Amino acid sequence: MAEINLKTEQEVLQAFRVLRLKAKSLGIKDSSLIQVKSVKNLKRKTSWRYIGTFLVGFIAVVIGFGVYAFKSNTLTQRALVEFVADKIIETDLNKDNCLIPMPEFVLDLFRPPVDCNICKNISKVDRVKAITREEFLEKYAYTSRPVVIEDGTQNWTAQKHFSFDFFKTIYSPDSPVLKNQDSQCQFFPYNTKFQSLEEVFEMPEKDAKMEGKKWYIGWSNCDSGAANELRKYYKRPYFLPEISESSKTDWIFMGCPGIGAHMHIDQVGNPSWQAQISGQKKWTLEPPPECAHICHPKMEVVVHPGEIIVLDTNRWFHKTDILEGQLSITIGSEYD
Repeated sequence: MAEINLKTEQEVLQAFRVLRLKAKSLGIKDSSLIQVKSVKNLKRKTSWRYIGTFLVGFIAVVIGFGVYAFKSNTLTQRALVEFVADKIIETDLNKDNCLIPMPEFVLDLFRPPVDCNICKNISKVDRVKAITREEFLEKYAYTSRPVVIEDGTQNWTAQKHFSFDFFKTIYSPDSPVLKNQDSQCQFFPYNTKFQSLEEVFEMPEKDAKMEGKKWYIGWSNCDSGAANELRKYYKRPYFLPEISESSKTDWIFMGCPGIGAHMHIDQVGNPSWQAQISGQKKWTLEPPPECAHICHPKMEVVVHPGEIIVLDTNRWFHKTDILEGQLSITIGSEYD
């Protein structure tokens, strides 16, 4: 094989781009290519991180200029994003996994604008119980109005069973949930150094008992065997409309008092519910910036064990703080 002499970062980028195209022609997906050891090593190099940062910045500038230049045209922001993805980085947004993940600020910049009626005249999060499906459908299900259902986990037994040790035992050593290598098995380390759920379960006992370092993490339960086991202890919330369907993949969040998730907005498809199994979590909600002059600037609500918060996290900016007491464990899902 002829020796390739790559002198500049641009040549490195071009060479990798050619290899990627060849891989795609052979049916090799980016999610498989990224597992190759040499590619992982390349991603760790400073020069590659510099290239990734430069590309993201360049794309953001191009798209931003396009939005400005074509603001009177019929092109939408989404169409411009797709155009740049297709013509510049040759990526299908509807199919390909991101080789270089977009930073949150870029995703937030190009999210579609929100109808401010979702937060107009709302100054607090409602708290209700014994709500009928009809009442929930009419007032909350698809209106983006946040609500806490105080008796949301009635007839669940999760509060008696869910714990750090319980989750540690329900996953087999080869579970995809543990490895963080499948795009369908997402893991959120937040402000920790954990790279996977497997590392979480290997933390020192002192930390696991909340006597050492503070931590907060989340993961999607993409393991069907574990899902069947978990669903022995909880069920579909009683107030969800019969016409709605829940996501097949549930989310679990777990962490220590004094820590939580930063202010952000999600990139998911539907509204969601999140049940507080143990511990107490304070939610802080803020309207999107375009609604700041219409809506209340901030709302806070504490969700206690046994309660469920229903929130459209695609529209409401939100952060969470775990309050003093027990380890916080929540489980939730999207619904349509």
